[in-house]
Amino acid sequence: MESFANKKVVIMGLGRFGGGIGVTRWLAQQGARVTVTDLADETALAESVERIADLPVELCLGGHDEALLDECALLVKSPAVDRRNSAFFNAAVQRGVPWSSEMNLFLERCPAKIVGITGSAGKSTTTGMVAGILDTASTTDGWAHGRVYVGGNIGASLLQKLDEMRSDDVVVLELSSFQLEDVQPLNFRPSIGLITNLRENHLDRHGDMAAYADAKAQLFQCMTGDDALLLPSDFDEARMPQVATCRAARCTFGIDDDACIRVTGANGREHTIDVTLAIPGRHNLMNAAGAAAIAVRLGVGKDVIAKALQRFTGLPHRLSLVAEIDGVRFYNDSKATSPAAAITSIAAFECKPIVIVGGSDKGGSFAEFGQFLAQHAKAVICIGATAANIAESIVAATSDNSTAHVLMAADLAGAVQLAAKSAAPEDVVLLAPGCPSYDAFQNYEQRGDAFAAAVHALNNAPVS
Repeated sequence: MESFANKKVVIMGLGRFGGGIGVTRWLAQQGARVTVTDLADETALAESVERIADLPVELCLGGHDEALLDECALLVKSPAVDRRNSAFFNAAVQRGVPWSSEMNLFLERCPAKIVGITGSAGKSTTTGMVAGILDTASTTDGWAHGRVYVGGNIGASLLQKLDEMRSDDVVVLELSSFQLEDVQPLNFRPSIGLITNLRENHLDRHGDMAAYADAKAQLFQCMTGDDALLLPSDFDEARMPQVATCRAARCTFGIDDDACIRVTGANGREHTIDVTLAIPGRHNLMNAAGAAAIAVRLGVGKDVIAKALQRFTGLPHRLSLVAEIDGVRFYNDSKATSPAAAITSIAAFECKPIVIVGGSDKGGSFAEFGQFLAQHAKAVICIGATAANIAESIVAATSDNSTAHVLMAADLAGAVQLAAKSAAPEDVVLLAPGCPSYDAFQNYEQRGDAFAAAVHALNNAPVS
């Protein structure tokens, strides 16, 4: 659609945290007659509604009325909407109403070089690291590109930036499986694509690992030999057989036994970068290796890469130090919303931490998680809707070499208090839930903030 002027566009999903605000504002600026519909009512969406109060848009909240599709020129769906199970979306398809998403609208119009980053864990941190490297590189001699933009599943909408973007600019996009499964009609082709890893995740949405891998594979399906696909050196291609048919140049990244980053280019040339990170964990070194691989592909020097990575202090709610109280360090990794992510977080520490786990259930087994916790945690405090299932998985995995003591708490604040009572000086208390937050919180950010507040309430400790 070349022009939206005077055309009726229905936006499906405003979101409690404003996920649909950017596209709503942009379409209104394009002259579209915008209608916003959401299953949540106006009370639940009060904050988001207030942020578009200045726009001439129609609000139809508390449900999706099929009559909204009358004379509709375009339906713009939220990534959170599962096309397979949405009666309203399928009614639009049956009527022949074209559909899109905020990301698709951006990709169709973006003139810049696109770097796409996806994976089951680490994609936000890797994206943040890439942003830090390129921000530093763009101010140094030898930078061969224009301005740098960061968005996608992280940060604000980039639709508002389209008018200022040029062909020599670089857009770094964190892309979720929900966003990627919607790009299939576009023949999406990033210049550089990176997959951090592929682990069991979002099976409540995709159904099985094969469908999940299909969604992630949209990152590279349309790449050509002029493009580059970057994969971890230990990537298990059996989990994503689509990689074998990818026509892009293949590059790898990883770390050696001395914790030194190694990047192999498409020409087989190896780049070794010695980096000291401010954030803990071997997994963060892997994230740094991926970020370095992207930077090398864009022509950034090793010294610039190392300097920028050393400055990176992490993203909120991702293994961030909240406080140290009486020699006990409290870490917030509320973003660890899958067992695989939580296992990675726990493994970042040399000591066995006291781990707070649990939340809402998004499918999948806790057997591997329980086995890992039994052997690698000093104590495990279970909360939320999945508390009993996780506790049972730990007990089932208990053996002679198990160390974890399993405790139950009514809520997160109680879990923090119980953890503090169980901890001794030099212990680590870690919030690594292994589950989403929707049973008790609106999102992982709110859960992380609640954890931090509960920690500071222990003795009004100052923020570290």
